[in-house]
Parts: sequence; structure tokens; C-alpha cells
Amino acid sequence: MSLHGLMMEQPLLISSIISHAAAIHGRSEIVSSDAAGQIHRYTYRDSARRIAQLAHALTGLGVRPGDRVATVAWNNYRHFELYYAISGIGAVCHTVNPRLFRDQLIHIFNHAEDRFVFVDPELMPLVASLKAELPKIEGVIVMAGPDGMADTPFPITCYETLLDGQPESFDWPAFDERSAAALCYTSGTTGNPKGVLYSHRSTVLHALSAITAHDGRFTSRDIFLPVVPMFHVCAWGYPYLCPMMGINMVMPGPRLDGASLHALMEGEKVTATAGVPTIWFGLMEHLRQTGGTLSHLKKMLCGGAAAPLALIEAIESHGIEFIHGWGLTETSPIAAACASVPDEHNASAGDRLRYKLRQGRPPFGIEMRIVDDAGNRLPHDDEATGEVLVRGNNVTSGYYRDEGEAGPFDADGWFRTGDIGKIDGDGCLQLTDRAKDLIKSGGEWISSIELENAALGHAGIAAAAAIAIPHPKWGERPLLVVVPQEGEAPSKADIIGFLEDQVAHWWLPDDVAYIEAMPLTATGKVSKRQLRERFHDYKLPTA
Repeated sequence: MSLHGLMMEQPLLISSIISHAAAIHGRSEIVSSDAAGQIHRYTYRDSARRIAQLAHALTGLGVRPGDRVATVAWNNYRHFELYYAISGIGAVCHTVNPRLFRDQLIHIFNHAEDRFVFVDPELMPLVASLKAELPKIEGVIVMAGPDGMADTPFPITCYETLLDGQPESFDWPAFDERSAAALCYTSGTTGNPKGVLYSHRSTVLHALSAITAHDGRFTSRDIFLPVVPMFHVCAWGYPYLCPMMGINMVMPGPRLDGASLHALMEGEKVTATAGVPTIWFGLMEHLRQTGGTLSHLKKMLCGGAAAPLALIEAIESHGIEFIHGWGLTETSPIAAACASVPDEHNASAGDRLRYKLRQGRPPFGIEMRIVDDAGNRLPHDDEATGEVLVRGNNVTSGYYRDEGEAGPFDADGWFRTGDIGKIDGDGCLQLTDRAKDLIKSGGEWISSIELENAALGHAGIAAAAAIAIPHPKWGERPLLVVVPQEGEAPSKADIIGFLEDQVAHWWLPDDVAYIEAMPLTATGKVSKRQLRERFHDYKLPTA
């Protein structure tokens, strides 16, 4: 019979994070920029009082434990308050991505059976256009003061009026830490989006493991700007990690263009940030065109898609440490981060940059392996390539209300990510592709990611994507789709000539197609699905 330890047990609840932040880091700030560029500023202690008021208001509306409450909002202080008040009373904070297609949005609201929806004023027309298709929604609350309300064909409630007069303290209930806390849906590139239901336990553990993933790069002295949206995978967990550590947060609202981000970073002396590659391409291009600098920024986390070497070099040329990350909605999402280089003191500058092309090593609490097509485990020798599987305390065990589906799990319960990669002897992952994006030519695989990253090293290319086109002899051959830099017109011969020194000869694209802008998914990644549809009937000159 085992001997139990004599230690107290407290449930891991999200409400404990904001209580800790208010008590210990009460003077740390949350700064928000709205759609007009106006700044709102208050402290964690201030936020805790308003979160308590919101919790009373939600209870007054009849919100019960387990109820889903939707948010359709950008990164701002009111959205932060909703994160804590909804989950704190035992309900489920359902963050809705407004960039999804109309049919997907209708499916998500109805599948989640949200009772109430909180919406930013700028996004109110979207919700209004969907309202007739959402029979479960009992009320719409506009996240504004009385002067931000607009006429609508249905009743709406003012957020600030809802809080007005409510008590500024709340006796947060204690309940099972395995209770649902937040609901996020996948971006739904094929079929309907799937719901991933996070628990209080998984959310708190994810925030703690994310701290270790950053390997001491972030401290309470940082001023952090989460560009990754709060409607996407809970902003990668930063709204929980930052108050836990007492890090000042700067919320950018809807203004995510290079000029707006640069002005906000400089004005608020931002030292650290996180976002997807498309955002950082825009910021670097703004700096290139204007000759601007980032006086205070020291650390930049990049995830959501593999970043090319050209982008990493551009970022680090400004004295900013680039940190690669990797994860999925199903992993909360941080499952790996490349925050440090093994034996960094002995590494050359070139080796250090090439190492940063890797997605990184899993933090404590995440296990990772690669397998072949038959599910056999492959060695971590930096040579074998296979599908990446993960398991851990913040990895989903199934999709919400999809009980009849087996889901992407192997026989031992490991989650199959659909990403293809290799792992070295230090446990560091490097992705080579998504399984569905690999190009199979003559029975051999071509990595679209590596081909794209090589192409992005060309000074005349602003964006690039490689997709498979059917070929009568080879099965598939790569078509490189590019967006030229403004004022540039690189020829096909010039691009392929540049690539000859970058990739194997048989990887060279059979053709180059030019488009004005890359189609993006709802989470800011290049949409290969839309490119494949657009070039479905394309005939290669070599066919």
C-alpha cells in the first residue's frame, strides 16, 4: 500500500491566476489600443475589480457552470476580463474567430450552443448578419460604453452598463479542476471546425509549462505585446502566463499592420512579442521602407507556420532574439519552443541561425515522437522523418461533441498532429511539412516548407508557396506560387537559377506562377487549400 504525502491540495483554477496577479503584481499594467488608436491603461489590481463586477453580472444573467459564453473580440482589456470572469464562475469562455467563413461561424455558434455573445463594436455587423441563424443565443452584449452603442434590429446590452454598480469583489467558487474552462475551434481548413475543450487544470499547467518553454527569456520586467489573437487558441496562453508572472501586457486591438504595431511597440517600450510569420513579414517590410528601428524590443516568438531563414535574419539584424515555436489548437497550443541553442557559446553565428529554423524542444509535460506510415516509432537521430505525435497534460483527448468519431489518435492514445518532421538527439523538432502538403515526385518526398523558405531568400520575392501539381511521369511536381516584392518582377529563370544553389536539383519547381497576394486562413497562415483549388486545372510545361 502506497504512503500518501501530507501536503495541502488546492484545485488548479483560472480564478487563482488573477487573484495572484492582483495581490502580488497589482501595479503591473494592461495597456489597450482600440480601433481608433486610443489608449486605455489600468493595472492587474484594477482588472481584478472589474472582473469581479463582470462575474456578478454574468451570474445575474443566469449564466451557470458549464454554460458556454461566446466572445467575438480583438485583443483588449475587456476581452481579458471575460477570460477570467466567465471561467471563474465555472462557465466556458468560447472564443470565436471572426475571420472564419459565414457557414463555419454559424456551425460553431450552434454546435457550442452559446447562451450569450460578447462582441466588440467593430465586429457587431458580423454578429448582426448571423443572428437570425443562431437560435440558442439569448443575449448580445456590446463591449463598449453607452457612447459605443449602435442601432440594431434586435435587443443589445451595453457592457459598461452591465458592470455599473456591481460589487468589486467576488467569492470565487472552488470546483473540480478538470471542469471545462475555454472552448476553441480549429480553423477548419477541411470540413467543419472541431471544438477543443480546455480544462482549468490543463490551462494552468500549460501556462506553467510555457514559462519553462521560454527558458527564462521572459521575466516580470518585460512589457509583452501578444499579437496572436485572443480568439485563436487563447492567444497561445499569454493572457494566463503574463499575469501569473506579473508581466505588463500591451493589447493591440484590431490594428495589426506594420506601421501600427511599430508605433505601439515604440510608444509603450515593448520588450517582447508573439505572432505568426505573416505579421512579422509586414513589420519587417515597414521597417525596411521607412528605415525605422525597434528601440526596446528584445524577444520575438514566432509560431503558427514555419518561419524562413530570410525572416529570421531580418529580425535578428535589428538586435531582436528570434524564438521559434510550434503547437496546435489541440495542444493548447505550445508544444515546443526553440528558446536556446545547445552549446550556444561554441556555435557559430550561421549555425545558431540555422538552428533557429527548428521549431524547438518540448517543455516539461509534453512528450513527442515521430512514426512512419505504419505507426512504427522512428529514431531521434535528426535523419529519420515521420509524422509527429504528442501527448501530455495540455493535449486534447478528443473533440467536443464528436463522441462518435475516433479522432486523430494512435492505438496508445498519442495525438497525431499531421505534421511531418525530424527530431535530433537533444529532442529538438524540425518540421519538414504538413502531411497533406508534401509533394511526392517519382516516389520521393519534396518538402514544400523547405522549398518555400529557400525561395523567400530571393530579394525579389515577398511571399512564396509550393503546391503539388499532377504530372503524367512523376506523379506530382512542384509549382512555386510567388508574390513579387513591390516594384520587382523576377523572372522564372531568375528564380529557378537562384534556387539551384539552395535545394536538390530534382526539387526545383517545374514552373513559377505569379499572384498579387497570398490567400490566408483565418489564423493568418498561407491557405494551401485555396491555392490548390485555384490551380486545380493548371498544366505544367513539363507534363
